[in-house]
Amino acid sequence: MNIEKKIAQNVVEVVKKLYNADFEANKVLVQQTKKEFEGDFTIVTFAFTKIAGKSPEIIGQEIGAELLKINENIENFNIVKGFLNLILSKNQSISLLNEIVDNQDFGFIKATENSPLMMIEYSSPNTNKPLHLGHIRNNLLGYSIAEIQKANGYKVLKTNIVNDRGIHICKSMLAWQLFGNGETPENSGLKGDFLVGKYYVIFDKEYKKQINELISKGLTEEEAKKSAPLILDAQKMLFAWENGDKEVRELWQKMNLWVYAGFAETYEKLGVDFDKIYYESDTYLVGKQEVERGLAEEIFYKKPDGSVWADLTSDKLDEKLLLRADGTSVYMTQDIGTAKLRYNDFPISKMVYVVGNEQNYHFQVLAILLDKLGFEWGKSLVHFSYGMVELPEGKMKSREGTVVDADDLIAEMIDTAYQTSKEIGKFNELTENQALETARIIGLGALKYFILKVAPVKNMTFNPKESIDFNGNSAPFIQYTHARIKSVLSKAAENGIVLEKCANNLNINEKEKFLIQLLGQFPNTIREAGANFSPALIANYCYDLSKEFNQFYHDFSILKEENPQLKNFRLQLCTAVAQILKNAMGLLGIELPDKM
Repeated sequence: MNIEKKIAQNVVEVVKKLYNADFEANKVLVQQTKKEFEGDFTIVTFAFTKIAGKSPEIIGQEIGAELLKINENIENFNIVKGFLNLILSKNQSISLLNEIVDNQDFGFIKATENSPLMMIEYSSPNTNKPLHLGHIRNNLLGYSIAEIQKANGYKVLKTNIVNDRGIHICKSMLAWQLFGNGETPENSGLKGDFLVGKYYVIFDKEYKKQINELISKGLTEEEAKKSAPLILDAQKMLFAWENGDKEVRELWQKMNLWVYAGFAETYEKLGVDFDKIYYESDTYLVGKQEVERGLAEEIFYKKPDGSVWADLTSDKLDEKLLLRADGTSVYMTQDIGTAKLRYNDFPISKMVYVVGNEQNYHFQVLAILLDKLGFEWGKSLVHFSYGMVELPEGKMKSREGTVVDADDLIAEMIDTAYQTSKEIGKFNELTENQALETARIIGLGALKYFILKVAPVKNMTFNPKESIDFNGNSAPFIQYTHARIKSVLSKAAENGIVLEKCANNLNINEKEKFLIQLLGQFPNTIREAGANFSPALIANYCYDLSKEFNQFYHDFSILKEENPQLKNFRLQLCTAVAQILKNAMGLLGIELPDKM
């Protein structure tokens, strides 16, 4: 039992003894004492005023006095209005430090055979374009959430649904047929997803030309959009695909394979992976079957043109298209099929979709439709909705070719990290190969941290230059802190110092004590990040811990400390900070170099 839980349980016992009242331990608010006050942990006493019928200050005095009697780790206390500040013994801090050093997985809960399974879907790319900055935020959030939930004791299955069919895919295919002249990744030197994305942009340009020509001949813009030859041919191609046309299917498979090879390369650079990949081309038929069943059972209805709809007006929504008049599927059809397949494939306890907030309505409808179709898990689906990411220049538009491709951004980040680090002398003691590898770690770390430190619900602007800052709230600052610690520990080893368990009754100072208590907050931070699906809590914990360590490093001697027991203690404190930083940043998918 960690110290906060023990204190909370002690408070429950004391409240029962003093006021003959039952109080739940999880409702006892125990938090770290603010720096401006004396103490390690603070209990908010306002919650007990009704039970005790006394002022918060008197309650604090009474509870504090009893806690001193029953908890040997509490040395003293003070009252500030309705806040009871507890001062822990130095021995408690040393015991906590020893516990952290002895447990490489401090704060992590390991899954067992009986642990619930959480499936987390992220990435969800279309095969008509490369991954871009928006996908980067999605992938980083999805991967980090998965790692955080693993640390909370869940069995986790990371999954991806590839949107590999539909009208948007046919647009790239048709443009390649018409304008490609047999271009391939091999003969062009272009990465496969870049090549296919190029033809998606070409389709849009040529389509707009046709629309303008038709408008000049007297058609309205809406009429021109519907009757332009290119869009009609793309619709015919989609119909042919759904009916298994051999030539269309072969072209589709060839171009998709180009894209998959490109995606795999980008995922590897980004350091994300998946346990299971689903493809819309496999799941949409299951969805169609479910829609047809819903139609037969009068859950859905058919319009005169043959299209199938769901009437959700009784749910205070509108009508939702499920099958077009020509029988082709829409995204919702595919998502119904994918959900059914996943629950057939795995014993899922919780299904989480990591998808941007522009799809809030879509997932609200999906949950209702699955429920109407009789799937008991329908309304328990979780849409992890997050805000959009932009660059300082503004929004990105893939069909206009103005997106920031993930590969280009990754390359830019690594190059910026290399140039910046070299200019300020961070690579002076590294070989060129070491410098290049360290630049990769710094550049990717800066990208990931800048995105993940922002609360997921917020829209954000990603600024590459701001992200590579060795002094502010950034990955390079945390990475450099870790490298600094590793340098100290390496010098200690070179001097023949063998670290031992820290002795009790050491005269440690308040900053050292505070730093240990901050280390002890790591398990709670993991729990809170898991409950709120928020990597930002982990990121900002790492920043706070790094700031505190650097202040300690600045104020106190470590290797030059003359007292051997105190030197050993400070080196063990360094060890614990490095260990927690590495584990915490690992939950964000960020590597920490040993040298910088």
